[in-house]
Amino acid sequence: MIRPAIIAHRGACGYLPEHTLQAVELAHQLGADYIEQDVVLSSDGIPLVLHDVTLELTTDVATIYPNRHRNDGLFYAIDFTLEEIKLLSVHERTDRNGNRVFPGRYAGTNMRFQVPTLAEEIALVDQLNQKTGNDTGVYIELKRPEFHEAEGTDIYSAVVGVLSDFDRLGNDPRTVIQCFDPITLMRFKSDGIFRGPRVQLVLTENDPAMRGDFESMHTLSGLEQVATYAHGIGPDVASLQTTQSEPSEMVRAAKKLGLFLHPYTLRADSESLPGVNFAALHKKLFIDLEVDGAFTDFADKTRQLLTQLGVKT
Repeated sequence: MIRPAIIAHRGACGYLPEHTLQAVELAHQLGADYIEQDVVLSSDGIPLVLHDVTLELTTDVATIYPNRHRNDGLFYAIDFTLEEIKLLSVHERTDRNGNRVFPGRYAGTNMRFQVPTLAEEIALVDQLNQKTGNDTGVYIELKRPEFHEAEGTDIYSAVVGVLSDFDRLGNDPRTVIQCFDPITLMRFKSDGIFRGPRVQLVLTENDPAMRGDFESMHTLSGLEQVATYAHGIGPDVASLQTTQSEPSEMVRAAKKLGLFLHPYTLRADSESLPGVNFAALHKKLFIDLEVDGAFTDFADKTRQLLTQLGVKT
């Protein structure tokens, strides 16, 4: 894989609403090595590019379909067909109170953004690569496989089907699969259909809604298990160092086992680590800890900082 890999987190989401075709095109223009796609399913089984399994934080679903929420008040993508979802408009992410999570980001009103499908995003990346001569990759996360299974759907098969349609199942480092769910990643390995890089995403602590033992993945013994089915790990930047600013056991173990490190998320307008600004974070990650890449909301700024640090990109 490219090292260091500049991965456009949800597209160029520092500048345009996340996971939109416009954000993909801008990320490509800004020089990202990879563009990330988070994937969930619609009710008719179409892989959508959407960070959450619900729609209300990034779309106007509550306005267009006010009575389509479940008993918990949330609007689940899997309860809507692709045709219905295409009627929604995407906006900047809000919190549960309707406040913008990043108030200083895109505030335009003259452009309509939609929820794209995985096929639409891959097709766009392929078209842009062909037009420009670039070789930008896709970095696909299967979101909440446990949730989809409980809903009677198979997100694994749906994603594999799209990758097959675009001839992206081979041993190509420009197509990366990531997931928090180890069972899903083990399935990718055991089935042998997809032969590209697989990345185990890692939370800072265990989540009862997920199957992964994330706390064990911070240790050598836990990562030894991960290394049997994945090529790299994607941890939170907060997991990479001790309180004494030394490399954490996770970092040391990953390097020992040959697992590449792609931490998340670098943001120029919000501290990823308390008290560490955007520029200092790049030095800490790429010089001090020697990570192999990172997810960034600002691919252009990350590339500029790496150049200033003397890191060849």
